[in-house]
Amino acid sequence: MIDTHCHVLKEEMDNYIDIIEECKNKDISMIINGYDNKSNKEIIDLANKYSNVYPAIGLNYDQIDSFNDKDLEELEELIKSNKITAIGEIGLDYYWTKENKDKQIYFFEKQLALAEKYNLPVIVHSRKASQDVFDIIKKYKVKGSMHCYAGSLEMAKEFIKLGFKIGVDGPITYSNNVKGVELIKELPIESILLETDSPYLSPEPNRGKQNSPLNLIYIAEKVADIKGISVDEVIEKTTENAKELFNI
Repeated sequence: MIDTHCHVLKEEMDNYIDIIEECKNKDISMIINGYDNKSNKEIIDLANKYSNVYPAIGLNYDQIDSFNDKDLEELEELIKSNKITAIGEIGLDYYWTKENKDKQIYFFEKQLALAEKYNLPVIVHSRKASQDVFDIIKKYKVKGSMHCYAGSLEMAKEFIKLGFKIGVDGPITYSNNVKGVELIKELPIESILLETDSPYLSPEPNRGKQNSPLNLIYIAEKVADIKGISVDEVIEKTTENAKELFNI
């Protein structure tokens, strides 16, 4: 299996090395996502040490007020001098604040331009910002994944038309996630990716505990149950989807 979005990093998890090694033993690969150039460098180092780690690097929305153009220049240097799987996690988040909306959009567009320039997929965070994210992405020749997608079915179909796949996380296993279940029921398996967002969003039966890519199986089982297909088929298809999108 391939966890297409996680943060298995020193700053996030005390046992991150143990998790990477256990995942390797169980044939689970992971795309670790950065959010600033400190984490980006750590991820590149991990990818150089572990064959089951693939680096996605980016400048994320939640630290946007501290970034400037020098951070973008450093990010581009990392892209140029290393083998990068994707640019991410990037995107827009209006849930917490819209006061820095213009700056969020500025850095989102700059990183989409880098993805287009270096022919890399993007991993996009969107919260309470679906229309802006869609309108901006349309301006660039990029493909990628919509991380932890929680928008409408109609908008999901529009993102898919642009070459994007839909990331499914632990909340799909929660009993009150009726909207998510309906979304997965309607989407083709060819458009679905599995991800954990570790150490966050643990699926049932481990909800409330630290998440890890080892919990990916519970998400696969839930998707199989929703779509009425075998777990093996879900694993096979979503792994193919990830390999194709991220050139793994």
